[in-house]
Amino acid sequence: MADDNSTPVFQIQRMYLKDLSLEQPNAPQILLEQAQPQVDIKLALSAEPVAEGLFEVSVTATVTTTVQDKTLFLIEAKQAGIFEIRNVPQDQLEGILAIVCPQMIYPYLRAIVSDVCTRAGFPPVMLTEVNFQAMFEAQQAQAMGASGESAPN
Repeated sequence: MADDNSTPVFQIQRMYLKDLSLEQPNAPQILLEQAQPQVDIKLALSAEPVAEGLFEVSVTATVTTTVQDKTLFLIEAKQAGIFEIRNVPQDQLEGILAIVCPQMIYPYLRAIVSDVCTRAGFPPVMLTEVNFQAMFEAQQAQAMGASGESAPN
């Protein structure tokens, strides 16, 4: 019989929209502009423990669309999930929080951003697919490079 205290556990407890903001600071005048808008998209990830074995992971997209250096619209959306993760080695836990959880959250975030654009009267902004594993590996390599530059203890 397997010991329940050593069996790895990974479950989604809840998925939810944590924050959503739409701003059109230069409307209605900017809506008359005919120039092609420029779109800037930034993504941010966070993972925080909320209780023993429970983590909140969130992915935030900030979409800034400008016309001739004036903001047409700004959307900030944060999609989050609560994940139960137990009996997983620390090195694997980091990967789960930085890769697996965001991959599960991101499709919801993409749909929300697209929907908000449409409801605001603009063509939808489709967030591109993201390789969270490549992002995590790049961050790990950058951290290793930064720590490798310091003097050994």
